[in-house]
Amino acid sequence: MSSGVGVDNDCQTKFLEMKLRQKYRYVIYRLSADNKEIVVDKTGSIDSTYDDFIGDLSEHECRWAVYDFEPKLDGDRQIRKLVFISWCPDVAHIRSKMIFTSNKDTLRRQLVGIGLDISGTEFSEISFETILEKVK
Repeated sequence: MSSGVGVDNDCQTKFLEMKLRQKYRYVIYRLSADNKEIVVDKTGSIDSTYDDFIGDLSEHECRWAVYDFEPKLDGDRQIRKLVFISWCPDVAHIRSKMIFTSNKDTLRRQLVGIGLDISGTEFSEISFETILEKVK
C-alpha cells in the first residue's frame, strides 16, 4: 500500500533509456529528502560492473534499483533480465524502512518489463551469484 509518495518523471525516463537504448547498466532510486517523492539517486554507465553497482548502494539507507543483468552462461549463451532490487539494510532507520516498504509498488508499477524482483537486507542476498541462480 502506498503512503502518497509520488514518482519523479526522471525515474521512468532513465529506466526506459536503460531498457530500450541500453544507455545504463543500472539505475538506483531513493526517496527525496522530504520523503514525498521517489527520485533517481545514481546511474551506472553501460560499462559498469556488478561490483560498481554494489559499491553505489548505500550501506545504511534503503534504495530501489534496476540492474540490466546480462551474464554469459554455459556455452557462451547469454540472457538479459532487468532485475528490480529492493535494498533495505537492517541498519536503516525504522521510519525510513516503513516508508520505503510501503512505496515499493508505487515505483515498481512505473517500470514495465522487469524480469525478476528480489529484496535484500544484506549484500549476500543480492550478490551476483544469488541473482545468477535466480535468472537461470
